[in-house]
Amino acid sequence: MTDYPALLDAAGIDQLRTALTAARFTSTGIAERLGPQATSAVARNDHREALRRTADGDPLATLIRLFVCAQTEPADTVAAALAPLPLADALAAGLVEQSPDGPGLRQGVDLEPYGDAWWVISDVPSHLRAGQPLAADHVLGIGGSSTTLAGAVHRRPVGAALDLGTGCGVQALHLAGHADSVTATDLSARALRFAATTAALNGQRWELLHGDLTAPVAGRRFDLVVSNPPFVVGPGTATHTYRDSGRIGDGICAELAAAAPDLLTDGGTMHYLANWMHVAGEDWTERVAGWLAGTGLDGWVIQREVADPVSYVNLWLADASEGPDAHRAAAWLDWFDAQKVEAVGFGLVTLRRSGHADPVVRVEELRQQVTPPLGDRVDEWFARQDWLRARDAAGLLDARYRAADGLRLQQEAGIGDDGWAVDRQTVTLTGGLRWTEEIDPLVLAVVGGCTGRLPMREQLSLLALAHDVPEQELAEAAVPVLARLVERGILLPG
Repeated sequence: MTDYPALLDAAGIDQLRTALTAARFTSTGIAERLGPQATSAVARNDHREALRRTADGDPLATLIRLFVCAQTEPADTVAAALAPLPLADALAAGLVEQSPDGPGLRQGVDLEPYGDAWWVISDVPSHLRAGQPLAADHVLGIGGSSTTLAGAVHRRPVGAALDLGTGCGVQALHLAGHADSVTATDLSARALRFAATTAALNGQRWELLHGDLTAPVAGRRFDLVVSNPPFVVGPGTATHTYRDSGRIGDGICAELAAAAPDLLTDGGTMHYLANWMHVAGEDWTERVAGWLAGTGLDGWVIQREVADPVSYVNLWLADASEGPDAHRAAAWLDWFDAQKVEAVGFGLVTLRRSGHADPVVRVEELRQQVTPPLGDRVDEWFARQDWLRARDAAGLLDARYRAADGLRLQQEAGIGDDGWAVDRQTVTLTGGLRWTEEIDPLVLAVVGGCTGRLPMREQLSLLALAHDVPEQELAEAAVPVLARLVERGILLPG
């Protein structure tokens, strides 16, 4: 294990924690101090009302002005806000620094409350530095990707957990709450120092290893692996460690899938965020499914967003505050054109070492909002797969089912010579994954009859009689439909 010291020694960490706790520098403390209107405005990078409400200079006000509003504050008020941590120690650690614009101190790092129990240390985001371009080794703080991944991970107790590409340590913080041990890797030594500080400030201890993705843990296995990797798709140019892997295209995401079998214990799970290319003449789902082929792992890949190449390039250039760069953008877009990339997808890859000889792999779009947390929905999906895999056709027909709570039916009808006729009908889940499925009248009758009282075989027997169709033919046709509706969570066993 390589030692990556925190920015402060143990005594300094304790003093900083004492200062933050005493001031109530937490999400709730800040929100109560600012009020809902100012809190909402800060989220939009409008600090005017927040500054008006923090003009009195008490410790919480000073910390908000310093670390939330990115203001320059007098040295004596900063010293009072950070006490008992000596100001000299805070300066030496880089927590605060002399302002280049005049007397006073400004933040040297981003010290951000994460809920009411944690704080995260990272580099100052570009929007708080007047759009100054990010350094190549910039360490991101809490963002949309990190919170998306955190919400998608199951939180059952596990033994050993691994965070690949930990950055400032957001995922490791969550893992420590339900794992016996946490290992975190990163290619950036700077990121590992931030992660060490985040861990220490929150009273946690992680094994921190330096290296590229899985290299530092070669030969080891984990019960749970998470990764928010540098997944940006491009020609392999690496200018920023947090986003660029140096791999061509979506290669790093394929690489993670290939590495998963050697990382996971029996029953182990891996969750990671990914980007993938939509190539002209190819089905993107087949491309991504190809990453999982031969791994022997169950896999569920869900696409949450899609961007066209121009929007994608502009997004990532702006993300690093690189400013308008016609030559860089043109080179990136020319590469997309040469590879026939029509779009880039973003989503979540979940892999599981179930030990079954017939792994289940699904790659599909899930653009609708889901009932949070997504991690629970992922667990439920795999549980339904296990239930289906344990039953053959006869077992599916012998089971009892009930329709999901809150299921909604929508019908579209057109008028003709004989009056209104239903052209299309769908059922929609109002909770969970909120799938919508188009169904025909016979399937609608099946779903409507699923109250949990009759085995499906008996239910189909009654329908066959009512519709004058052969019972055996109806049963055979119903099996794949049943499997689909159970997988979607529209029908629930029991």
